[in-house]
This record gives sequence, structure tokens and C-alpha cells, in this order.
Amino acid sequence: MFDFSDGKRYNSFVGYFRKVYGERLQKIVLDAGFTCPNRDGTVGTGGCTYCDNAAFHPGYSTPGKTLMQQIDEGIEFHKGRYRTAEHYLAYFQAYSNTYAPVDRLKELYLEALSHPAVTGIVIGTRPDCVDEEKLDMIADIADGNLLPEPEWSRSVGGKKLKKPVVTVEYGIESCYDRTLKRINRGHDFACARKAVEMTAGRGIDTGAHFIFGLPGETAEMMKESTDMINALPLRSVKFHQLQIVKGTRMEKEFAAHPEDFVRFALPEYMDFIIDILERLRPDLYIERIAGEVPPRFVNETPWGLVRNFELLRMLDVRLEERDTFQGRSVMP
Repeated sequence: MFDFSDGKRYNSFVGYFRKVYGERLQKIVLDAGFTCPNRDGTVGTGGCTYCDNAAFHPGYSTPGKTLMQQIDEGIEFHKGRYRTAEHYLAYFQAYSNTYAPVDRLKELYLEALSHPAVTGIVIGTRPDCVDEEKLDMIADIADGNLLPEPEWSRSVGGKKLKKPVVTVEYGIESCYDRTLKRINRGHDFACARKAVEMTAGRGIDTGAHFIFGLPGETAEMMKESTDMINALPLRSVKFHQLQIVKGTRMEKEFAAHPEDFVRFALPEYMDFIIDILERLRPDLYIERIAGEVPPRFVNETPWGLVRNFELLRMLDVRLEERDTFQGRSVMP
């Protein structure tokens, strides 16, 4: 079996950072006031059919606050949940966080890195919102250039970091063009592949987000998409089950055509995710296996109010019961 951290049977996000940096690095979600080309008319209007961005970020993260204020409030928020966390990643999450001129992006990223508790940045964006100039600038930051202080360093896990942790995280959502068109993504999978290759080719850690349960996809199609995911030069992946958020176009589509959707009961989803993990490259680290949306944003909570940490415990138990691990089906 592959040598995973923390005694896990999969390559966990927390374990990866503990192995590389000697301690947990906690993300702080930021809203830097960006929008999306799929909302402002550049690519489309109305956004993706499933999306209500307010359902996916915490209350301390609002565009009316400065980045420093959001970071300070985020640290206080997480102190109650993760008492051992000492260093943080500034997570530019809301909307498309490379959708601005390169000088404005650089200003925002460097501002976040100037906070003494911030050891790096995570940039969430769309594949159609990057270009050579933006990625060159991000690579310069990752290489230790352009930093806000001449002697930028952070003491993490007993050693000095001279370069920040930098990750670009793409919302890809599906590997199937038919699905991407149906959910009004405004780009195809070839666009996503190109963006990932351009990013990873510059030595930038690259992550991707995928949704399971999108309309028109069978469980077998979702499992088969792991072959396409494995072929991408990614460092990390996030998986979410589809959640039908109130007021979205997806809510209306689900009401009209529920037969087009695969809806997993929780025990079924656990076995499904393990089937996915078995097919994934073992070097990919797993940031999430499921998403959480506050109950006020949905009409039903079919899994109850189970939290993400509880899901991870259930995953550990089920992996033990099945005596399996990430990458089992692809390892020689």
C-alpha cells in the first residue's frame, strides 16, 4: 500500500501539509470582490445553474471588509475549531479570483501574504480566467519573487519558509462536455485541461474541484472520469456531491426532471467515493470528499446535519471494512 500520512488509507489534505511543512495549515476563506465572466455577460449570464455563491463561504468573508479584516476574523473563527492551527493559507474563494487585470491581482495576493500569520495563498478560479501573463505573475510569487517584504519568511513546523505556499484551484466540475454545456459552465474540458497544464508547467501546485451527481451523468460515468482526472498534472482534488440550492436554475431542473439526477444515500456515497479513490493516482491529495451547505440554502438535507469531519471518520471506517486504499486499481 502507498505510504500515506496520518495512518490514513488515502492521501489526505491535512496529512500532506503535515508531512511537507510539519504542521496543519488552515485555510481562511476570502472574498476579494471579484465577479465571474459567466455572470457579467463576457461568457454568459446567470452563472452556472447550480450556483449561489453565498451558500459556500462563511459569514466573516464578505466583500465589504478589507482582506486584513477578513483574515483576522477568520483566524478568530478557526481558533475555536482547530486549536492547534498556527499558520494559515489565504483562500481567495468567492467567484473567479483571477478575473481582473494582472496588476490588481498581484496587489491583492501580496496584501494577503503581508499578514504575519499567512504562509501562502490558494487562488480559486475558472479555467477560462487565466493567461500566460497572470500565471507568470503567480509563478513569480511562488518562486519567492515579488513578495511584500524584502526578507519574507515564516517559521512553520520548526523551519523557515522563504517562499510562500501557492496553489491555483480550478473549478472543473465535470470531465464531460455535454454536462458542462447543460450546467452553463461556459467552457469545455479542453479549456480546463489547457489551464491545468499551463499552471502545473510553471511549477505551481494545481488543484481541481469536481461535482458528483450533475444531471445526465450516471454513477459509472462519474467513476470513469477518474481516468481523465488522473491524466491531468494535478496535485490535489476536491469532490462534492451535488446539492440542490434554493433559488437556482438547478432547483427548477431537478423539480422538472428528477430522473436525470443520481442522488446518493449516505452509505451509497461512501462506497461510491471509495470506488473513486481506488481508481485515483495515489499521489493526488484529497482535500474534500463532500460539500457542506448551510441548511437554510436547501429544501432538504438527505444526509441530516452530518459534518465533514464525521464523513471523514465514516470514510476511514469503511476503507478498513473494505480493506482497500487510494490508488489500489492503478498501482502496478
